Amino acid sequence: MNKRMPAEWEPQTAVQLIWPDRSSDWGASLGRVEPVYHAIVAAIAQYQKVIISVASRADQSRLAHLYQNQPMVSVWLADNNDTWARDTGPLSCYENGKLRLLDFRFNGWGNRYACDKDDRITATLHRAGAFGDVVMHRQEWILEGGSLETDGRNTLLTTESCLLNPNRNPGFTRLQIEQMLLEYLGIERVIWLTSGKLEGDDTDGHIDTLARFCNPHTIAYCQARHSDSHYASLKAMETQLQGLRQPNGAPYNLMPLPLPSPIHNSEGKRLPATYANFLIINKAVLVPVYDVPEDSIAIERLMQSFPSHRIHPINCRALIEQFGSLHCLTMQIHQETDHGRR
Repeated sequence: MNKRMPAEWEPQTAVQLIWPDRSSDWGASLGRVEPVYHAIVAAIAQYQKVIISVASRADQSRLAHLYQNQPMVSVWLADNNDTWARDTGPLSCYENGKLRLLDFRFNGWGNRYACDKDDRITATLHRAGAFGDVVMHRQEWILEGGSLETDGRNTLLTTESCLLNPNRNPGFTRLQIEQMLLEYLGIERVIWLTSGKLEGDDTDGHIDTLARFCNPHTIAYCQARHSDSHYASLKAMETQLQGLRQPNGAPYNLMPLPLPSPIHNSEGKRLPATYANFLIINKAVLVPVYDVPEDSIAIERLMQSFPSHRIHPINCRALIEQFGSLHCLTMQIHQETDHGRR
């Protein structure tokens, strides 16, 4: 069977979001967080559908009324533990040219947090019809979308610290994990990054906070100033990226994204702000910004990396208080027919 995991920039039908509520960890900051969600929805709905899931009928009624004149937005009821759709939502994969949604197990980033509802959310939404009539397969292997970055040409970029961590799939060797990636997603080549992790990150180093494909030949990555506590780790990652080669033997084009100036929460803990957590959709890129001087540099560099896309800066300062950002909140659903890698 021919399988292929599409790159994020390939044509999509929708983006999934899980709405925050007062009973969640967002409760105390809901008044600052909901406007960020609305900004994300407004940006995405200019280009494609938005699938919103909510935990209560009250929120379903409220949001359905709010977006009643927006045909690109739908609101669905599905209980949750948290709102990080990147890691609990379905992964898109083409099998013989047809889209299949893969629902992998989720264990709360290595059993750190409660996750029973999050592990069921994709199945709940699929049964309700949120993803249309696309076939979905449940997989009993633990895998999070934020740990995967593909070029759409069967190459995967990931981190050893997450995918090889025994708190996900204990007992699995590197070779066994590579075999699983080939079996489920058609991944033939895995690039394992050995360095790079942000303070405040509780995912064991998801790749979508560190380095991202902008196209099959270009990787955007986090770069820290010498005085930053992340310098040594991110410099080691940069050196590894510089030594990588594409399947044709050419080096990758590398686009450094500055690490934002340190942002701390009320307890003095540094938060994992990163510009690598951007979201690529149809004809646009949503870029997290944080009200710091580096915002303009990151926007300019991503404009260079995506010359055919419109750049939408989204202020995500409120989001990182829960240790994630824009890409972590979202999961794209690709178009139903594979028209070939881009």
